[in-house]
Amino acid sequence: MNRILSAVCCIALCSTFGVAQKAHKKAAAGAAMTDQQFVDFAAQTDMVEANLGQMAGSVASAQAVKDYAQTLVTDHTTDYNQLYTVAHQANLNMPNAIDAEHNKAMIDPFQKLKGAAFDHKYAHEMVAGHTKAIAVYKKEAADAQNPALKSYAEQALPVLEKHLDGAKDLGKAK
Repeated sequence: MNRILSAVCCIALCSTFGVAQKAHKKAAAGAAMTDQQFVDFAAQTDMVEANLGQMAGSVASAQAVKDYAQTLVTDHTTDYNQLYTVAHQANLNMPNAIDAEHNKAMIDPFQKLKGAAFDHKYAHEMVAGHTKAIAVYKKEAADAQNPALKSYAEQALPVLEKHLDGAKDLGKAK
C-alpha cells in the first residue's frame, strides 16, 4: 500500500511540475520583452536578413529574388546602424555578430540550396520572419521603456511591412 501511495504521489508531483513548466513557458512567451531583449532580437534579425540577402545575390535563380534580397541587404544594414545608435544612447549592448542559435536556425538551412530551391525557401522564410518581426516591433513600439527605442521601433515598422509585402509577392510569382 505504501508503494502505491508513493507512486501516486510521485506521479502527481511530476504532473504538477510539468503543468507548471508549460504555464511558465506560455507566460514567458506572452510577456513583454525588455529593451535589451528587443535590441538583441532586432540586431540578430538585421544581421541575418543582410547575410541571407547577400547569399541570395549569388545563389538565387530568379532576378526578382535577387532584387528583393539586395533591398533587404541595404535596408537591414541601414536599420542595424540606426539601432546601434539608439542602443548606444540607451546604454544597451548591441550584438555585432550572428549568434549560434540564429546561425543554425536561419543561415545553415540555406547553405546547400541553389537556384529555384533557394528561391522558394527564401520567399517562404522572408514571409514568416517579417511577420514575426512586425509583431515584435509593434509590441516594442507600444511597450518600450526607452522613448528613443520606442520611436525607432515605430519608424522601422513601415519598412518591415514593405519587406513583408515584397516577400508575399515573391511567393505568388512562382
